[in-house]
Amino acid sequence: MPLLSVDELTVTFTARGRRDVRAVSGVSFSVDQGEVVGLVGESGCGKSVTSLALMGLLPKRGVTVGGRAEFDGTDLFGLGDAKLREMRGSQLAMIFQDPLSSLNPVVPIGVQVTEILSRHRGLKGEAARKEAAHLLDRVGIPDPRRRLKEYPHQLSGGMRQRALIAMAVACAPRLLIADEPTTALDVTIQAQILELLKELVDEEGTALLMITHDLGVVAGLCDQVNVLYAGKTVESAGRRELFASPTHPYANGLLGSIPRLDAPRGEPLRPVRGSINDQIAWADGCAFAPRCDHYTLECLQGTPELTEPRTPGHQVRCVNPVLSPVGAGDVAVIEAPHIVTGLETGLETGPETGPEAGPGTEQPAPGAVTAVAAAAPATGEPSGEAGTVPTVEPAGKPAPGADVTTAGGAAPRTVTQARDGEEPGGEPAAPSAAGEEPTEAGS
Repeated sequence: MPLLSVDELTVTFTARGRRDVRAVSGVSFSVDQGEVVGLVGESGCGKSVTSLALMGLLPKRGVTVGGRAEFDGTDLFGLGDAKLREMRGSQLAMIFQDPLSSLNPVVPIGVQVTEILSRHRGLKGEAARKEAAHLLDRVGIPDPRRRLKEYPHQLSGGMRQRALIAMAVACAPRLLIADEPTTALDVTIQAQILELLKELVDEEGTALLMITHDLGVVAGLCDQVNVLYAGKTVESAGRRELFASPTHPYANGLLGSIPRLDAPRGEPLRPVRGSINDQIAWADGCAFAPRCDHYTLECLQGTPELTEPRTPGHQVRCVNPVLSPVGAGDVAVIEAPHIVTGLETGLETGPETGPEAGPGTEQPAPGAVTAVAAAAPATGEPSGEAGTVPTVEPAGKPAPGADVTTAGGAAPRTVTQARDGEEPGGEPAAPSAAGEEPTEAGS
């Protein structure tokens, strides 16, 4: 039985004279002890509202919360305020997104940290102050004894964020909800905080619900990932499978919009077009349809259901999913004319695919565009091992037996890494003679 189980959670905001706004519409997920589950999506997709509903921190008036949320068998929505206050801090804890509005501006940092230690751990006086200083030092705040006497406005944004994290982990809670915990931190402190959260999960068995925009954090920390859009889960899968085979067009677009170090010079970014406001009601069809490059009329025939078009456990809410090859962690095949690759280096890869694959291996469907996205060796030198230096045949005369036809008869867009003798992003070597195959420099 999972430590936290959320089933069909809904949150609706109401106001007199205005239409109701459903911020969360039937979100379901679970978090086991010692597991890290990520909630990913753009601002406005319902991530933070979900976390506030679970913590019982939404206002009582003008908000309707539905569904069921069980923590270790206890219905959180059925608890009274006094019981919730007793659980918050000791068993449930949350790192809030905005530290300046979350900390009391007229109370020193030390008092706010020691209050938690006094209420839930029974520490008093010097023992509480010593433990509070240790917590601040643990999250990377310099001179913690002095900082205990300072007010929130006297700290930088990053220090305030770290103080919030110190308060959240003070009692080693069984469930920690982290709402954008590294947003205000520089890269070195980010790594330190993520390592601290990882220690909590590994050593204390803490269940961690990570809410973030940063797909790098997701790739390095999360076990299971839920992609939210307009209040609904549109894709749910294990971390490796999601990054290797993003199946919903929105998840595919998020990964495709990540800048790549191995992209050719001048290669434009491919962001998800439009904004979160460009959506339709789920009752009328897929909310992502106005921004989707893969939509059909079937997308406008009511709310799509979660299905498993690829593998068991990989759920997708889409009638026209992007079905790239399963297990090919370094290859994404997307229907022309759209190319999206955002796969992270180091993922497990499956069998070799593409025009140069050997007999018996999978081949891309005719009319598809293939982009090879494996990373080059760290030294920057080409390797003789297959699959280490990604290449795509340049537009022109194709390799024998290769199908490079796209919709409309146009040649596919290609992604080419620098080869021997080329500058990154440069043109392929010219043919050695008219009508001959292009040759690599130095061959």
